Formats: sequence, structure tokens, C-alpha cells
Amino acid sequence: MQYETVFILTPVLSDAQMKEAVEKVAKVLADNGANVVNTEEWGLRKLAYPIDKKSTGFYNFIEFEADPKVIRKLETAYRRDERIIRWLTFRQDKYAAEYAAKRRARRAAAAAAPAAPEVQPVENKED
Repeated sequence: MQYETVFILTPVLSDAQMKEAVEKVAKVLADNGANVVNTEEWGLRKLAYPIDKKSTGFYNFIEFEADPKVIRKLETAYRRDERIIRWLTFRQDKYAAEYAAKRRARRAAAAAAPAAPEVQPVENKED
């Protein structure tokens, strides 16, 4: 089954600590037989409401394929890690999985394509 998980890390972490926390989550998935399909770092964003007196957090997104039993182990790892302040994991239905595959393909194509030169507007001069 395909799953997505989004988790928010506390904003007081250094880059090294943040990368370590993300690697720890990926390691929990890999150790339990999950296949990580996509990982995205969404960066520092404002929270909808304060959590533990913090108004921002580092958002991370992971798509993976796994057995449903892995979810319980993943969420236990979330609870044990004090750097993670919120998380959400859900199963993708077939439509969400198709959309996610198209989205990954578009992002890959956009990253591979060179940036288009900026077009300057032409002024119409009447003589």
C-alpha cells in the first residue's frame, strides 16, 4: 500500500539536526521493509496555530510503500522523538497515487529543463 507522511520539526534545530531527524524517520521506514518513493523538504513555514509556544516549523514530506503494520512503528518513532512536534500519515487511494506520480514526473521534468530566457516586452512605436 502507498502512504504519505508529513511531519513538522521544531524550528530551533540546526541544519545538521534537521537532516538527522529526517534520516532517522527514513531509517525507521527502511528497517521495517518500506520502500521510500519520494522525499521533499518543504522548509520553514508558519503554523496555523502555535504548538508548544512555537509559531513556525520545518515541514517534511515522505511518500512510501509499506505494509500497514509499519505505520504503527513509524508513529511510535514520531512520539519518541522530541524534535517532531506534529505529524500526519495517511494511505493513498488509487487517484491520489496517480496524482502523486504525475506530480513527481512534472517536478523531475521542470528540474531537468533549462530555465527559459526572460522575454522582454516590445514597445510599439508608431512613426
